Amino acid sequence: MAEDKITELLTRSVDRIYPSRETLEKVLHSGKKLKLYQGFDPTGDKLHLGHMVGLKKLAAWQALGHHVIFLIGDFTAMVGDPSGKFSTRKILTHQETLANARAYKEQASKILKFDGNNPAEVFFNGDWLGKLTAIEFLKIAGNLTYSQMVARDMFQERMKQNQDIYINEFLYPVMQAYDSVAMDIDLEIGGKDQTFNMLMGRKLMRNMLKKEKFVITTKLLEDSQGVKIGKTEGNAIALDDKPEDLYGKIMAFPDEAIAQCFEFFTTLPMNEIPVGNPLEAKKKLAFEIVKDLNDEEKAKKARSFWENTFQKRETPEDIMEVSLEEGMTLMDILVLHEIVSSKSDFRRLIKEGAITDLNTDETVRDLQIVPEPGTKFRIGKHRFVRVS
Repeated sequence: MAEDKITELLTRSVDRIYPSRETLEKVLHSGKKLKLYQGFDPTGDKLHLGHMVGLKKLAAWQALGHHVIFLIGDFTAMVGDPSGKFSTRKILTHQETLANARAYKEQASKILKFDGNNPAEVFFNGDWLGKLTAIEFLKIAGNLTYSQMVARDMFQERMKQNQDIYINEFLYPVMQAYDSVAMDIDLEIGGKDQTFNMLMGRKLMRNMLKKEKFVITTKLLEDSQGVKIGKTEGNAIALDDKPEDLYGKIMAFPDEAIAQCFEFFTTLPMNEIPVGNPLEAKKKLAFEIVKDLNDEEKAKKARSFWENTFQKRETPEDIMEVSLEEGMTLMDILVLHEIVSSKSDFRRLIKEGAITDLNTDETVRDLQIVPEPGTKFRIGKHRFVRVS
């Protein structure tokens, strides 16, 4: 049984292991407990389904008694990781990154345990990066070379296109690398798009602490066009989405992603992943994810909501009631009740024909429409409201 758990730990959702799987496997079979972490930069205020890959992996290590650190990159997020980007990120203030991170622990607690036996720890990298003097940082950077940095594929691509590489982007891997030194960790986990940054951490650990750091890169969740599902790409699914919304968004995944999603986001044994009917497999996937992030009762309600609304084409009975005040437009109401994120989001939905008056079954086209009391609306695919 212990052998099976170690094998799954080192294979499920895993892309590569540095220096090698065999070396790490030998350490685990010795019974040694490792200190490991993954960093999460709060460039937005939501942890999303893409983060769930790493969180599930951290939870698997935690379940086997290893010391897990959930690192919030409040300092590195101000610069923004340039990984995979061919244009410069917006610089954030420290106040903005801390505000974004305010609910990160609560969201991560859907997967990680922060109390009880062997609780995960929460660290902020501003606690050490923010205290370094200029000369201290330069001494740290002196352990890595220009040739190592400039070899990065995205920097090479920018140079080919005569695009600028800013010094803050160039130094981002140094900051992330120093996180490993500051925490004196044994292993770092991150998406395969983080390989360069994490390997810089291996070099820095070796040069500064004379210690070998293991690195596990995880596979990425990608949509049918090969685009990473994440907050930057605008197609993210937040871990704290309402169960009905979460279920519905998962049902919209392409069929070819089902097996990958079972591997990444559930704890079902790989030999029990359903095959055959894609619709039923996807419903099972959505149920398992909603259950893990909420509870079984909410997962059942979300499944029933989806089946009634999208399979049977029924309007749900327990839709949200929103109050109408004199002079308020539908846009005002939906923004006020946070059913849409902003007026620009409402305008986008109108432009896409994604708001329907269910009383008349007509698409809403008027940006300034003042709804009649008792009118029901479908907002997008998964949101329903009744004006009272």
